[in-house]
Amino acid sequence: MGEAVRVLDVALGERSYPICIGSGLLDEPSHLIRGLGRKRAVVVTNETVAPLYLERVLAGLRANGVEVSEVVLPDGEAYKDWPTLNRIFDALLAKMAERSTTLIALGGGVVGDMTGFAAATYQRGVPFIQIPTTLLSQVDSSVGGKTAINHPLGKNMIGAFYQPKLVLADISTLNSLPDRELKAGLAEVIKYGLIRDLPFFEWLEGNLDRLLAREPEALADAVERSCRNKAEVVAADETEQGERATLNLGHTFGHAIETGLGYGVWLHGEAVAAGTIMAAELSRILGWLTEDDVARIQRLFVRAGLPVRGAPLGADRYLSLMRHDKKVADGQLRLVLLKAIGRATISAEADEAQIRAAIERCGG
Repeated sequence: MGEAVRVLDVALGERSYPICIGSGLLDEPSHLIRGLGRKRAVVVTNETVAPLYLERVLAGLRANGVEVSEVVLPDGEAYKDWPTLNRIFDALLAKMAERSTTLIALGGGVVGDMTGFAAATYQRGVPFIQIPTTLLSQVDSSVGGKTAINHPLGKNMIGAFYQPKLVLADISTLNSLPDRELKAGLAEVIKYGLIRDLPFFEWLEGNLDRLLAREPEALADAVERSCRNKAEVVAADETEQGERATLNLGHTFGHAIETGLGYGVWLHGEAVAAGTIMAAELSRILGWLTEDDVARIQRLFVRAGLPVRGAPLGADRYLSLMRHDKKVADGQLRLVLLKAIGRATISAEADEAQIRAAIERCGG
């Protein structure tokens, strides 16, 4: 990509904020400083990201007169829980952090979700900034204000809608990402094409190899297009009363895989990929997609190195776990399905036998 920073706006009235996308943004603290109110901050990161980027962020802030400290958490979905969240609160209280102290999430989706939830609840709300360092967090979890921790019975069941002041997506951080994590992030990128942006899906079919090769221009294009799609949906439906639920394509099946296997066995994006194929297959069973459509979707996930078969938990276990999903209304399971590639719908039309058939056909 060029040197220019790409800036998108998440239009939420007084809670609006910019998403800055570019290479080398961690070396330009001016963007970060503009997102701060008072010059006091706490950076929350994990043991994997800290050695890579923490000192750079701290040095940039301190050079601009910010009083800053850090909290380093263990890494992994298994630590997205109450005890680890309490480590953030312990640190904030020990440092006597005030309501004007900004929390800065430096890391992937787990760090971002937990830091956002801590910010939403510490002293009933303090400002926070997202610096996502994985593809999945840059294109999805850092944008839109969903914050949460997991519960043994269900993923992301305890949380809050709480918007950041700024999202700073430095594409160059993706160079340090393990291949498996990069591929997992692509599941969420492909999702945007499937739910509402057929031209983007077609672009991905033509440019996937460039993304896997980590070409900066292609990555910046994919992050920008994904964030633009998400920003539009969030601006229209901030608290998921309607359209925003379509962003969960594949997630109801995928969360069942994550919870059923134990958090962290499959990466979130891997589970979403397999779950998306189940949703596509169910859409075919309902007569909305053709066999060719499902095969086309499957091909793109296979090229991205993502699973297209579910974890073999058995349909009974899937259904039991899926009933803990946040889209259950009046006891009825509503699923995000596809009317066509590029057009998602939220539907309760599938009966249990049809859902079972989709799970079983996809290896569940």
